[in-house]
Amino acid sequence: MNTAPVTTGTAARARDLADDFVAFLETGVPAVGLFASDVFCDFTMPRWRLQARGVDDVLALRRAGHPAPGRVPRSRFDATTTGFVLELEELWEQDGQPWYCRELFRADVQDGSIRELSVYCTGDWDRARLAEHARTVELLRA
Repeated sequence: MNTAPVTTGTAARARDLADDFVAFLETGVPAVGLFASDVFCDFTMPRWRLQARGVDDVLALRRAGHPAPGRVPRSRFDATTTGFVLELEELWEQDGQPWYCRELFRADVQDGSIRELSVYCTGDWDRARLAEHARTVELLRA
């Protein structure tokens, strides 16, 4: 992919896109222009990898793994020369059970939209895994 270096204006657009992307994770509805029509997503989870191309297929990939909207209580945004990186935690409920994951998203932006997206996920933690973690580990930072 040929992308131009990020300038002040495009860095601000990258921040706006990152905010829109978090809103998409929380609602399941992408803002108009969030994704390029030919967006490509490369999704890596523990012991598996999936890919999708095009908005509909990328949305289907997301909804297959996270069918319910959730919330992002913590995130970190870093602009890159081609877009942005987001590190975040995600919480949601599915079938009456709480779920949690940590994810890293690297987005390449072209013409004001996300053109390429790489996703690295810890895997989804159910109630039992959350309880086991709480009993076993004392985190130094939330």
